[in-house]
Amino acid sequence: MSIYLDYNASAPIDPVVLEVMIDVYKNHIGNADSRTHEFGDRARTIVETARKQVASLLGINAAEVFFTSGATESNNIAIQGLEAYALEKGKNHIITSSIEHKAVLETVKAMGRRGFEVDIIDPEPSGCIDVNAVLQKLKSNTLLVSIMHVNNETGMIQPVLELGEDLHARNILFHVDATQSCGKLIDELRSLKYDMLSFSAHKLCGPQGVGVLVLRKKNYKLPPVRSIMYGGQQEHGIRPGTIPVALVAGCGKACEIAEIHADDNRKKLAKVKATITDMISTSGIEYSYNGNQERCLDNTINVCLHGVSSEALMISTKKYCGISNGSACTSKSYSPSYVLTAMGLSDERIDNSIRISWGPETDLEQLRIDFKELLLVAKKLVQ
Repeated sequence: MSIYLDYNASAPIDPVVLEVMIDVYKNHIGNADSRTHEFGDRARTIVETARKQVASLLGINAAEVFFTSGATESNNIAIQGLEAYALEKGKNHIITSSIEHKAVLETVKAMGRRGFEVDIIDPEPSGCIDVNAVLQKLKSNTLLVSIMHVNNETGMIQPVLELGEDLHARNILFHVDATQSCGKLIDELRSLKYDMLSFSAHKLCGPQGVGVLVLRKKNYKLPPVRSIMYGGQQEHGIRPGTIPVALVAGCGKACEIAEIHADDNRKKLAKVKATITDMISTSGIEYSYNGNQERCLDNTINVCLHGVSSEALMISTKKYCGISNGSACTSKSYSPSYVLTAMGLSDERIDNSIRISWGPETDLEQLRIDFKELLLVAKKLVQ
């Protein structure tokens, strides 16, 4: 069995989370929005408990937490849901970056086709967005700035803290895709000023198919986001549809576990990273890290193994390691990574780059055995 090193695509579900979900599926039937019997009451209690668990992790009010099918839907609601407000206020300018997840980039581009003015900021060669590059694009009609917290391909931590402070002072809406940072950069997320935030449960060892949209209150009012779908008043009209109680329970439990074990997890992630970087540095392969490693999350490495085709390496080492060379949303495309391209890297370097991502439960002993085999194969593939 190979070692799994693609956590940024999806982390394996925590067994405790799975137990909670199985219990709900087996013992707690009912619709959380049913008001006429105790089955609905019990389901609703489970959902509200999960809402409080998410709120506790993020340091917010539970009334600011809205459950969705995942970050992609959350991002779409956060951005498209502002359209009516934008038309009312005459604010139709959106700023984002060229390294955002496709769930943000494609949604913003769709808004552009509807008549919105869009500015897409390229990152510095470090892989990080320059705060001033964003601020210089602000206009009197700027509606929204949407910048991710951590890039899913490179692990680069974006300067959302600084941006949040400035945008808050200017009263400009700020959306943060925190899919890769939620449960990891807990203190930073708690101190971050934002209006909307998105994440998926399956990136922090919760179940696939559920996520969260956070809408922060300002002067006791939620951001002017409206539903982009119709069919019911679930989640206070923000996201219609029957609430998947077991998935929501799993999401809440994953957040609770992440909060409880935050310090220990941070140390484990750093230990895995130190092991991987040491093995790469002593492998005899020429390599370069993509992005400023001082700004990189402790569970991700994006590295170019010079002269080694990433496609050939992944195919040749499937029995040793599960790695990737980019975002899962573009895995069927063999075009160069749009994130690394935006950073100004050459096609050759991009073609030789792989993404490695892991979790606190990654087994160091198995890692040393299987990743060593990957590096041995890589040496044979050098051209």
